[in-house]
Amino acid sequence: MNFIKRGLLSLWAKKGRTLLLCAVFSAILIFVLAGLTIKSAAEKATENAQNSLGATVTLAASREAMFGGGQNDTSTSDSSSTDSTSERREFTSTPVKVSDAEKIAALDNVKSYVLVTSGTATAGDGIEPITSSSSTSDSSQQGPGGMGGGMGGKMQTGDFTITGVSSSADYSSFSDGTATLGDGEALTADDAGTNNVLIEETLAESNDLSVGDTFKLTDSDGENEVTVTVKGIYSTTESASGIAAQVSMLNPVNTIYSYYTLANTLSGNTDEDTVDSAIYTLSEPSKVTAFTKAAEKVIDTDTYDLTTDDQLYQSMITPLENVSSFAKNIVILVAVAGIIILTLIVMLTIRERRYEIGVLLSMGESRAKMIFQFFTEMFVTMLIALVIATFTGNIVGNVVGNQLLSQETTTSQTDTQTQQGANNQQGNQNGGPGGGGGGQMGGFNTAVQGSTEIDDLNITVQPKEVAILAGLGLVISFFSILLSSFGILRLNPKKILIG
Repeated sequence: MNFIKRGLLSLWAKKGRTLLLCAVFSAILIFVLAGLTIKSAAEKATENAQNSLGATVTLAASREAMFGGGQNDTSTSDSSSTDSTSERREFTSTPVKVSDAEKIAALDNVKSYVLVTSGTATAGDGIEPITSSSSTSDSSQQGPGGMGGGMGGKMQTGDFTITGVSSSADYSSFSDGTATLGDGEALTADDAGTNNVLIEETLAESNDLSVGDTFKLTDSDGENEVTVTVKGIYSTTESASGIAAQVSMLNPVNTIYSYYTLANTLSGNTDEDTVDSAIYTLSEPSKVTAFTKAAEKVIDTDTYDLTTDDQLYQSMITPLENVSSFAKNIVILVAVAGIIILTLIVMLTIRERRYEIGVLLSMGESRAKMIFQFFTEMFVTMLIALVIATFTGNIVGNVVGNQLLSQETTTSQTDTQTQQGANNQQGNQNGGPGGGGGGQMGGFNTAVQGSTEIDDLNITVQPKEVAILAGLGLVISFFSILLSSFGILRLNPKKILIG
């Protein structure tokens, strides 16, 4: 064990060299630890984001099923120009059976679910919609024909958007805090078959309505009139802008929530056991893929589609994934650079100790023990650097990590805004005058759902990172000593001393 004692004495005798090695090794380990802690914090933040945002899976009719299975029935005839054209695809509304939706709800990992049906209604006795100064007094808005599209006529939009749900508390607007119930009670399964509704407080104040009051709504065809009862009054943080402010039914304050059976009635759907869609909130968001596969086994996938809504989650974790990847590269690059730098430093010090090495080898000391002596010196240096890095790596990690996250978040937001601008421009081009009007209605959003970006990482040094850092320090020490020893230890003692 004399090589250990010689190594310690050498460190003490050459204090300048020891301090240099400690400083270089500390810098290497500090940045390696910063990379490890940043990567760990980014992964933890990603996990927390997924758990806090949750994951939803939506069951709705398949697009192919709505268009007749995606088949075009074509017929060609020479007798007339009309017969020579192919028949257009026929759109068929395919609602979701409640029984099928409940099969999925019975699966594991379902935290809650809500059945949804949407429609429109026209104001009857006792209520008037909230309108802007530039909107028309009736519920008819001029169609694309009025803009030179050649379609002519008017399209009926209704005064109110009717959102039918099986549970208002589980609907996204209420669960994410966009809408808050201020007075009255929420819609539950007990409201099935009733005409109870929730209305927005601005609409209630404008019409002098309170909980328990009644008013009338007319269905989308204008044929049936339904008397509804105000069960609750809610407030919303959504606001209307642009065209949405001029079309009554698109104004968020004109959204009326009811049980889905009433929404079916106002939409002209006579089958009360069907809905437009079913939305499932998962208790374990990380298992969304497994849940989707299990759900596909209990439904007809030719009739229904299952879609996952993780757009908000993806927008939040994209900067985190980039930071995590960058931190991983930092660890790799700094470790490799550390091996190279320490190898060069140790190689220079070994050349200065040629005489010492030659004398020890001539006295019968093995080459292996000489390598272990150098390794002992480097190991002690590494322990000192490890202590320094443990106490300072957290500071460096927080500064570097949050700066990286800030830059990545800014880049992500810029990319998102650019993409949204391109989409809006495309929508305007498709829906301009003479364009048929379809793109115009799709070129704007009735509500904008924002997401809170993660702008801070909780970077702390954990025992796991320190253990990994110690392992990497040993690897760096070993390879730096091994590589630097080849040049001198392959010679015999006589040549070393003569040289």
